[in-house]
Amino acid sequence: MNAPVAEKKPRLTTSAMIASIASEGQRVKAAPFGKALVEYAANRPEVVGLTADLAKYTDLHLFGQAYPERFHQMGMAEQLLMATAGGMAKEGLVPFATTYAVFGTRRAYDFIHQVIAEENLNVKICCALPGLTTGYGPSHQATEDLAMMRAVPGLTVVDPCDALDIEQAVPQIAEHKGPVYMRLLRGNVPLVLDEYDYRFELGKAKLLRDGADVLIIASGFMTMRALEVANALAADRVDVSVLHCPTIKPLDEATIVQAVRARPRLVVVAENHSVIGGLGKAVAGTLLRHRVQPAGFQLAGLPDAFLDAGALPTLHERYGISTAALSQRIKGWLG
Repeated sequence: MNAPVAEKKPRLTTSAMIASIASEGQRVKAAPFGKALVEYAANRPEVVGLTADLAKYTDLHLFGQAYPERFHQMGMAEQLLMATAGGMAKEGLVPFATTYAVFGTRRAYDFIHQVIAEENLNVKICCALPGLTTGYGPSHQATEDLAMMRAVPGLTVVDPCDALDIEQAVPQIAEHKGPVYMRLLRGNVPLVLDEYDYRFELGKAKLLRDGADVLIIASGFMTMRALEVANALAADRVDVSVLHCPTIKPLDEATIVQAVRARPRLVVVAENHSVIGGLGKAVAGTLLRHRVQPAGFQLAGLPDAFLDAGALPTLHERYGISTAALSQRIKGWLG
């Protein structure tokens, strides 16, 4: 008698590590960072790419395929990655160093601070898995990277929203003279900002839509969430304005102050980062220094805690940064 054949389980096609933040049916573009860097570097032999054993997972493998002689695999040694990038910059090259945000910041912080930033070297640090974009728990969730990088003197800090933002940011951070830390969305990245007549400008915030009741100031993919919230709350006759701040440092204080002063309304800062030390605290400090008092002020970021592991939609809902959760939070704040 033949033994029963075990039923095959469906093969998983994703994981907590590589899951996309795009919702089902959303427009996406594949590997915008890798493709933009390949295009920019075509006639610029000084541009080089380095990674710490994560080329495929930061989309830098496309650069390696296009320019193998300019691609450097440093192994799982993030401190060496940053030190080498600094040395190359001293020789006139423009290094793009990629890894995961937790490794690039926590493990290599002293090297970024002392080797790169103190000497104002022309290194571009581009780090994937920022904030809560992986379900693998605190070992891979870089929920404090903006706070760490904002504190480094002379370091420009960028948190792009979508594929368009990344594509347009790559050449601008490359041409900026000095060190840059950019959060990186990789793989199939949502595409939303092309619907808002938007162009990335380093150091500039952009008002994407105006509204009388709430002003959401956001960065990273939380700008996408803010736009979704604005559409959702319109059904409840709540008029939401969205100000996108892709450059965290230097912060576009003039545009923020102007937007808050425009009319009395609730101001909500939405970010994929701990409420400690990120965009929210930067905006709060700006308003205080400029003596601007909004009708209300709330932080819609991640809690000051080590977050759970799990599926991204579940975690985003749990920590209040999904579209539905953020909508409910805002309605509660409005009373």
